[in-house]
Amino acid sequence: MNWELIFSNAVYVAFSSSAAAYALIAIGINVHIGYTGLLNFGQAGFAAAGAYGMAIPLATFGWHWTAAIGSSIFFAILLALLLGAPTLRLRSDYLAIVTIAAAEIIRISMMSVRFTWLTGGTDGKKGFADFLVDSNPFGDNRYQFFAQSVNGYSLYITIIGWILVAIFGSLVYFMMRGPWGRVLRGIREDETAVRSLGKSVTKFKMQSLVLGGVIGAVGGIILASEKQSAQPMEYGTTLTFFAFTIVILGGLATARGPIIGAVIFWFILQFVDNVLEQATRNEVVPTWVVNGNNFGQVKFILAGFALALLVVFRPQGIYGNKREMSFDSR
Repeated sequence: MNWELIFSNAVYVAFSSSAAAYALIAIGINVHIGYTGLLNFGQAGFAAAGAYGMAIPLATFGWHWTAAIGSSIFFAILLALLLGAPTLRLRSDYLAIVTIAAAEIIRISMMSVRFTWLTGGTDGKKGFADFLVDSNPFGDNRYQFFAQSVNGYSLYITIIGWILVAIFGSLVYFMMRGPWGRVLRGIREDETAVRSLGKSVTKFKMQSLVLGGVIGAVGGIILASEKQSAQPMEYGTTLTFFAFTIVILGGLATARGPIIGAVIFWFILQFVDNVLEQATRNEVVPTWVVNGNNFGQVKFILAGFALALLVVFRPQGIYGNKREMSFDSR
């Protein structure tokens, strides 16, 4: 087994543009559930709004890329307002039901034959990343990362992705250390106490939902930009639950938790995948345990088992604090 290739590939994926995109999506979820106690199970919907909100104006209507990114942010804000207005005055589980349903509605609508002319249907929306290809300073060159070869475009998107992670991670860090962030923590722990101080709980919840949704939309833009295609299957419920896993792994209500969690999560997944693939190819393990047809599923079983152990023995995550895990469930 080629351990150098296994390790270098796992490290590359851990710091790839996909990891950066999931870190952004997880930062958004952390704003919702970690700091405010909002049960948003539809972050994939915000990511899809970001991806298609940029891809459709660019590919179909020929907008300038700055206007298209503004469109992504607008649709993420609009989605947050539409989801939050009827639910944020109710119990938190209503938001969970509405958001997961909304995310599926968006995904299925993007796949609809009726809207293929606009969204690209199951083939995805393409032809919107020309401005990124043209601005790529690395060109068509390839770069060696240990035993892993990386093309210039992927490197470019990866750099953009991690710059955005640094920007939004810092933004959340400083906002949550200020008065606004302290109000959100108060809402998470006891809404009644916050109301007794004259604060509008609903307005603060809506602001949190908008902020986390916009950050998730930016993550969706990075996901679509890397593949140069907005694919509806990328924005299913699996994306949301991966992001939740990343937040829990890194630690709820910590600025660095989603970032470190994304790196570790993708390293574990890719490392296990590479080991199983090479073990299968070299017949290191019996075929009744794992073979070429099922090692993709086995990697999720093993990675899930490892994460389950983490939740059992350290439920607050790597950087989390148990005091930050109290929620007002009303």
